[in-house]
Amino acid sequence: MEFSWKRNLIVLWIGVFFCSTAYSISIPFIPLFLNTELGVENHLETWSGIAFGITFLASALISPYWGSLADKYGRKPMLMRSGFSLAALYFLTYFIHDPYLFLILRIFQGLLAGYVPAAIAMVATNTPEDKTGYALGIMATAGATGGIMGPLVGGIVSHFIGNRESFIFSGFVVLVAALIATFFAHEKNFNRSAPRSSVREDLKHAMENRTFMTLLILAGLATFSVMILEPLLTVYVLQLGASRNEASLQSGIVFSAVGIATLIAAPQWGKIGSRIGFSKVLFIGLLGGGIGNCLQFFVGHFAEFGILRFIYGLFFAGVYPAVNAMIVKVTESSFRGRAFSLNQSSTQFATMLGPVIGGVLGGVIPIRWVFVINGIMLIAAALLVRRQHMEEKLHAPSGS
Repeated sequence: MEFSWKRNLIVLWIGVFFCSTAYSISIPFIPLFLNTELGVENHLETWSGIAFGITFLASALISPYWGSLADKYGRKPMLMRSGFSLAALYFLTYFIHDPYLFLILRIFQGLLAGYVPAAIAMVATNTPEDKTGYALGIMATAGATGGIMGPLVGGIVSHFIGNRESFIFSGFVVLVAALIATFFAHEKNFNRSAPRSSVREDLKHAMENRTFMTLLILAGLATFSVMILEPLLTVYVLQLGASRNEASLQSGIVFSAVGIATLIAAPQWGKIGSRIGFSKVLFIGLLGGGIGNCLQFFVGHFAEFGILRFIYGLFFAGVYPAVNAMIVKVTESSFRGRAFSLNQSSTQFATMLGPVIGGVLGGVIPIRWVFVINGIMLIAAALLVRRQHMEEKLHAPSGS
């Protein structure tokens, strides 16, 4: 059968959606699981923070290794490896009654992750060049959709069948992602004869490509700017006048506003980037995100806050598709799996550090000023993109 990049895009979108949903299902009730099921009474916040962050740390450290294997043996085997192993770990969590064993399983979830970067690399490598921006814009919505649906599904499932049983449900969801990759994802023209490089060689190769390294920094910075607000949004909603009884619901709406905006705008930014250049889209996304964050200093009601978060999301939705498309342009195909795994390392480190630093800042200065600091950081990043004239560098020989 003739290869269809559109069919592959749909298949991998569904796989990433299920994988992202499975992960985010457990996020709302991890503290409850530690408390009610594993007996953690003291320092619950610390336990929850470690359980959340340790997965991202492990994933960030191991991602370059999986990227090296992906470029040697193919991205589809990495999809299968990650999907089936994560499903098994979710199933095992059901039987855990010790909090230390739970942390060990969380570490292994990070070490065995890699479905999403492998899927993005597979789309980037198996899509016609003039359609790559559009395809990566579509892929950006898969994680956003899973991130929106996961906590909602997790709340419903944990309410009706219990927190412990929800891990079984998560296991079945990610098992679907693994089966989709096994039977429906297709990788064409992959050369397995090339020797596999070491992680040290990969890092050296990446550091020689200054444009690529700049993109890694920008991807990490963008993720950090999102995650630094993670522990503060609910508190800010309360400060804006929401009642404590409705704060969770209203915070959930505010959280989902950015995700919904991403669903709407990311594919369009992918198309626009193909026409005007992805460096311009990256500049607009970072600048719009920065200004949007600064304006959140002035809101006086949580409804205004939600609307402004949505508008901010419409601009910020262009950042990740632009970064991914530019990574494709500045790296050779044989390095693509490692490139996206290094990109994941950058974003996972940012995901781990963001909530910690956000929590510290929120305890030291008014939350309003955290939005301003965040906005200035994104505006500075936008000016960096414009100053370095990255569009011109996209056509330079990659890896040089």
